[in-house]
Amino acid sequence: ISDSQRSGPVADLICPFLLLALCIFASEDFDWTKNKMGSFQYGTFPSGFSWGAGSSAYQTEGAWDKDGKGKSIWDVFSHKRGKIHLNDTGDCSCEGYHKIKDDIALMKDMKLNHYLFSISWPRILPSGIKNDYINEKGIEHYDNLINMLLENRITPIVTLYHWDLPQVLEEKYGGWQNASMVNFFNDFANLCFERFGNRVKYWITFNNPWSVAVEGYETGEHAPGLKMRGTGAYNAAHNIIKAHAKVWHTYDAQWRNKQKGMVGISLSADWGEPVDITNQRDIEAAERYVQFYLGWFATPLFHGDYPQIMKDYIGRKSAQQGLSSSRLPTFSPHEKSYVRGTCDFLGISHITTRYITQKNFPSNHANSYFTDRDLAELVDPQWPDPGSEWLYSVPWGFRRLLSFVKTQYGDPVIYVTGNGVSEKMMCTELCDDWRMQYLRDYINEMLKAVKDGVNVKGYTAWSLLDKFEWDEGYSERFGLYYVDFGSKNKPRYPKASVQYYKRIISSNGFPNQREVGLQ
Repeated sequence: ISDSQRSGPVADLICPFLLLALCIFASEDFDWTKNKMGSFQYGTFPSGFSWGAGSSAYQTEGAWDKDGKGKSIWDVFSHKRGKIHLNDTGDCSCEGYHKIKDDIALMKDMKLNHYLFSISWPRILPSGIKNDYINEKGIEHYDNLINMLLENRITPIVTLYHWDLPQVLEEKYGGWQNASMVNFFNDFANLCFERFGNRVKYWITFNNPWSVAVEGYETGEHAPGLKMRGTGAYNAAHNIIKAHAKVWHTYDAQWRNKQKGMVGISLSADWGEPVDITNQRDIEAAERYVQFYLGWFATPLFHGDYPQIMKDYIGRKSAQQGLSSSRLPTFSPHEKSYVRGTCDFLGISHITTRYITQKNFPSNHANSYFTDRDLAELVDPQWPDPGSEWLYSVPWGFRRLLSFVKTQYGDPVIYVTGNGVSEKMMCTELCDDWRMQYLRDYINEMLKAVKDGVNVKGYTAWSLLDKFEWDEGYSERFGLYYVDFGSKNKPRYPKASVQYYKRIISSNGFPNQREVGLQ
């Protein structure tokens, strides 16, 4: 997204339209014309609500070539000069591979109920292919991590794919462009169910497949760095959706009765708010934004096919470009029924919000995922931007998104699998007031959503530690714990937000101070 799309004074664009009629739109119950931006609400979450923190293998483990691990696409991509800020790599990162005990001690001190982490596919299958070779040292590492979490009464929530595809599969087959990934990924997942499933009850197939598809195969900002504009992202997403469904069916048929676990997916979604909630075109553009982001993956898994709006827009633009078929792949009738209903829970990762307005891109414009949507993204200059250039604190968008998920997808069980904020100044005093404010405001909006009847069962602060932030290297810090990357041992130091988050966990939300007699 260009900078011009990211910014612009929204106030100038809001026209004083009269609300002549209620806008009736595609969402069954979601009302785009009402945005309740209320004040802070006291209250607590239902008993049994699960509080946690998250990480991913490539971002934290380091040990990129230790104990028989194969190369991932991120190992290769980050070693290419000019791809990552300051040419940083995840080679060492937080040395999390060697510091399981230390990190679990941090989690125990916070009294976390769960820890969300990912398994590195090339660490246990160096070539990506089960029949080639299983790396038992890699299996042993995750065995130790899972066992130690359980000993400390912390529930493991395990992601099978957080972007680190084995490099061999990219080189030999073209990675997620190739439908053969479906079976390779299923074999890997099946091995994980076989080895770890007696102890792991919450499985996430993919973390943020939107980024895998768009940034890996459309813009090239992420590994494997391909720029297949207008087709690459859609093909990758199509194979990812089929891979997710196959893994769900494998678990359902072979493991569910024995292991009694659940298989879901973690989808990232910024909220898109109409610039003017009385303007039908803005409402339709905002709905398109959310459907092209969240709906792209969620709608097939809950309803069996892509959102109609995606099919219409991409199909029409493909025809205008003289193509004989849509650039958006199609599911056969069998595939539709196969992918539908393959989510035991929906993971939602949410960070920020955009204002959305209609913007027409002519059909002779170079086709891309971004121009297919016919919209512009804007930000309000008054929104606080505590960290990354793209990350604005807009708490009310979180409640809106959760409400949308409830109405669109039949009230699914939701786990918030990532929510947090980065900082742009060096926090030498560990003084992250903006993170405490962000957590307070976003968790409070989640509480309001729960009171609205949204079925949220758990919350994962993103992230436990400062870590490698993909193409941004180590320039952005999302951690509750500060990591000194300049020191060989990568020591961890608690930021002020650790104590703040601990207090939310121990109170299970925000009990009224008068009721509990807190100071």
